[in-house]
Amino acid sequence: MNEITFRQLRYFDALAGQSHFGRAAAVCGISQPALSMQIKELEEALGAVLIERGARQVRLTKFGEEAALRVRDILRSVDELGDFARASRGWLAGQLHIGMIPTIAPYLLPTVIGNLTRMHPELDIHVREALTSKLIQELVEGRLDTAIVALPVSEPSLTEVALFAENFLLVRPGEDEGTPVPSSERLREMRLLLLEEGHCFRDQALSFCNMQSPPREALDASSLSTLVQMVSAGMGVTLIPEMAVAVETRSGSVSVARFKDPQPSRTIGMIWRKTSPLAGQLLQLSEVVCRSAVALREQQDGHRAIPGPKGRSGGKYSLKRRAPRHKRSAVNSRLARR
Repeated sequence: MNEITFRQLRYFDALAGQSHFGRAAAVCGISQPALSMQIKELEEALGAVLIERGARQVRLTKFGEEAALRVRDILRSVDELGDFARASRGWLAGQLHIGMIPTIAPYLLPTVIGNLTRMHPELDIHVREALTSKLIQELVEGRLDTAIVALPVSEPSLTEVALFAENFLLVRPGEDEGTPVPSSERLREMRLLLLEEGHCFRDQALSFCNMQSPPREALDASSLSTLVQMVSAGMGVTLIPEMAVAVETRSGSVSVARFKDPQPSRTIGMIWRKTSPLAGQLLQLSEVVCRSAVALREQQDGHRAIPGPKGRSGGKYSLKRRAPRHKRSAVNSRLARR
């Protein structure tokens, strides 16, 4: 059997994940013909066909499906060896693959990345935005080092670290400014606009309204931006997380208000594999995310006060859990030096 290279295995892994030569080639940063040639050489080395080539997409053969699982295990072991080497340095360096859900990434990402690049200039940061279920899958498979999501995820193989809590705010048409804020019971009777299925924020909004599923006439959207614009057009009302308000309401003729206590909220946290050699460094990184969230909130407070019942305005993000004091000291000293 001819020699099998790690490059061939990584290319096959990308092709198995994308089911398309063009998309897999883009992920690998090579041309489609080059990828096709490497896959062909891998098949020749194995003496078996891995994929069925179609006009628009590829399909794994039975052998290819089994091989894909084994290849993923091999690549995960190789990646973990690299993680052990990185962990031995005592600080974050090299490539770091971070996942974020769509209701967090556009708002928190710039501040987090800015702080990380200042504190750890040796980091090569790669960001993946996807739904929670996809991020969990890629974490378990070793494609991601960590992810920032809404907790809990309740995946036994993952560590969960709660970072902060943020409230959900009511977005309604501009002409409703100053009118009483509806209760969760009253909200069930209104036309509630939601994110499409798969978004955890959709489930959280339904839970606040004590609804198992939305009414048939409910309208779904793929992003918070679309939800706010639908409200601006008079199509209904919606809930959005507090960190999204400054960005999403700039161009919409909408009114934003707080609910009465206890306000609906979610807990944001970081997750990573329990077996990750980078656990110590990721715990330090979680402190950076906490500080970034607080900085973002302070910046938003300086630009806009959000009314609520009895004139209550927004408070600080509630930090849920922070790194132990001995872990924080290194981070704090770096912040002071910057």
